[in-house]
Amino acid sequence: MLYIFDLGNVIVDIDFNRVLGVWSDLGRVPLALLQKRFSMEESFHQHERGEISDEQFAAELGQQLGLALSFEQFTAGWQAIFVGVRPEVISLMNQLRQRGERVVVLSNTNQLHCGFWPTEYPEVQQAADKIYLSQEMGMRKPEARIYQQVLDEEGFTPDQTIFFDDNADNIEGARKLGINVVHVTDASVIPDYLASRL
Repeated sequence: MLYIFDLGNVIVDIDFNRVLGVWSDLGRVPLALLQKRFSMEESFHQHERGEISDEQFAAELGQQLGLALSFEQFTAGWQAIFVGVRPEVISLMNQLRQRGERVVVLSNTNQLHCGFWPTEYPEVQQAADKIYLSQEMGMRKPEARIYQQVLDEEGFTPDQTIFFDDNADNIEGARKLGINVVHVTDASVIPDYLASRL
């Protein structure tokens, strides 16, 4: 079987309020105001596909939020999203590989975050056979083509594949292709799902 794991809130806990909290402090803009203004618009999607630079994304998001931050300040907040790895998921990924299953990560991410989490959480790369990143592939979940490319490169059919993600749209995108999906709504979902399979 091919097991595809998302990264954020699947393998590594993330919290966007931490990002806004740092920007609120640095930019002296109330957190509640930033939370109200924040939305994932097209620039987010372009950044995750690698279509715009980190600097351009920072400028566009700063404009959307009414924040006057240096790029360094923006980056300091942007990296605050990472809370910590879920060790039980890392352990299960390693167990799957020891059993001879294929384990990969498929993440909607961006260049800035990829300069941070691989060194902060080296165990993620060590627990995966391969890591697929949206900004390197030029596409993002829930686009059908990103799932299809992973299947094609890995040599598995949808019915031989299990996909774990916390985002309902991403889950639905994979389901439409016939991939077996598991919606990760909290940290107990993956251990519970795999308990009977390992």
